[in-house]
Amino acid sequence: MKLLRRNFLHMAAGAVALPAVLCIARAQAYPARPVRVIVGFPPGGVADMLARLIGQWLSERFGQPFVIENRPGAGGNIATEAVVRAPPDGYTLLMVSIPHAINAALYDKLNFNFIRDIAPVASIMRAPGVMVVNPSVPANTVPEFLAHVKTNPGKVNMASAGNGTTGHVFGELLKFMTGLNMVHVPYRGGAPAMTDLLGGQVQVYFGPIPESIEYIRAKRLRPLAVTTAKRLEALPNIPAIAEFVPRYDASGWHGVGAPANTPREIVETLNKEINAALAEPKMKARLAEFGGIPLAGAPADFEKLIADETERWSRVIRTANIKAE
Repeated sequence: MKLLRRNFLHMAAGAVALPAVLCIARAQAYPARPVRVIVGFPPGGVADMLARLIGQWLSERFGQPFVIENRPGAGGNIATEAVVRAPPDGYTLLMVSIPHAINAALYDKLNFNFIRDIAPVASIMRAPGVMVVNPSVPANTVPEFLAHVKTNPGKVNMASAGNGTTGHVFGELLKFMTGLNMVHVPYRGGAPAMTDLLGGQVQVYFGPIPESIEYIRAKRLRPLAVTTAKRLEALPNIPAIAEFVPRYDASGWHGVGAPANTPREIVETLNKEINAALAEPKMKARLAEFGGIPLAGAPADFEKLIADETERWSRVIRTANIKAE
């Protein structure tokens, strides 16, 4: 009888330990084949270049290819839907960025719920913007610009890369917080918006730092402020909008997501390796070339960022009545 009881206890203990052993084995085996990283934007953009940079790091660390696949369209929604429909096995990943938070309110009908259907894996970087004006604008500071717009309501044109894009909502946030009356002029991308800004057809633009920095250095554009809450180490002489408009804070961000229900041990394995990349001096230098600031953290940290940003930009989009093109 004692022997039977002892055998039963051994079997029970083994049964309890088995799931943990299987999890460990599965994490150690991952990845056993190539991994797809889906990017919802065309090749050559920041999201694409960042995906290739992180993908190369992960390929070298894991010894398996991380293949970048571009599926542009609908502000990243086409790529998101492809990942949502993929098996939750860690072999299909999504480059996640601020448009995914914006799209939740920008589009009336989506075939997915981003927060519910995409599991946050790891944040990678913040991407501050810079507020630039054509040199013909009689303003050298944010207060002077605000005064100029208030004395010329409806006569100052604000360019963007399109309705609901990052630059658009950054500008709408400033309008909302200051009561400015500026005319939004959407373009089909940042390049044509920049062309007209340089030509003086539009007066102000909230754009990515890499897109504007050479024109700033050549004095073809005048920087008034960065969009983050504090000044940037890379541009210490350019003030932050928040120095003049308290609590203003807006920046892009990038990270990696996976289909919901992807095994936790796979998510944690990827998170660990991406955080290791962000700690490398060479990686930090490359991110700086994109105007980015490393944003390491746990999956839970990235989950909170996405939730907070989704709620925040939803308020701006509803207030400004922004609709997808």
